Amino acid sequence: MEKIGADGDDLLPALPRVDRFGFLKQEHSHSNGLARSKSAYDYQRDERRIRKWRKMVGVGGSDWKHYVRRKPHVVKRRIRKGIPDCLRGLVWQLISGSRDLLLMNPGVYEQLVIYETSASELDIIRDISRTFPSHVFFQQRHGPGQRSLYNVLKAYSVYDRDVGYVQGMGFVAGLLLLYMSEEDAFWLLVALLKGAVHSPMEGMYLKY
Repeated sequence: MEKIGADGDDLLPALPRVDRFGFLKQEHSHSNGLARSKSAYDYQRDERRIRKWRKMVGVGGSDWKHYVRRKPHVVKRRIRKGIPDCLRGLVWQLISGSRDLLLMNPGVYEQLVIYETSASELDIIRDISRTFPSHVFFQQRHGPGQRSLYNVLKAYSVYDRDVGYVQGMGFVAGLLLLYMSEEDAFWLLVALLKGAVHSPMEGMYLKY
C-alpha cells in the first residue's frame, strides 16, 4: 500500500498501524469511532500511580527490598491494581528474584550464547517466526527481535538441559524481551521456570 506525497509525485510506503504495545492492527478491527480517548483526569491518575511506584522502587530498584519489608500489604495492593507499563520490566525482575540471579552470575549468559551448543538449535530456529508474528519487533526475518529471542531460548536450553526447549517457551521469552534486555530476559526466564522466589513453572515444559 502506498501513499501519494503532497506534490503528487512522491510515492511513500504507508507505515503499518500498530497498537501501543507494538502489535499490528487488523484493518477490519475498528470501533467505528467509539473508542474512548484518555481524559486529562486519566493522565493525571496514571502519573500519580507512576510517581508512587517510582518512589516505592527507587533508582534502579534500590529501595525495593526495604519497601517490601516495611509495607508488604501496600506492595501487594499496588501489584494487584496493575504495574505501570513503563516500570514492568524492572518490577518483574525485582519480584521474581531474577535481578539477584543476574548479579550472582556475571558472564554466564554470554558464555551460554557464544560458546555453548544446544541440541534444540534447529527447533528454535524453526519456531522463531511463529512467535508473535504480528508484532513489529519479531516480524523481520533474522532481525534484532528474532536474534534476541533465539539467543535467550538457546541459552536456556543449554542452562537447563532437563527442560531444554519447548515451543511454548518462546511466547514467555518474547514477552520479556519487549520490556528488557536479552540478559535480563534470560535470567527472568530462569527465575520463573526454576522458582527463584515463587513456585517453579518448569513443570509446564518438562517432558515426562
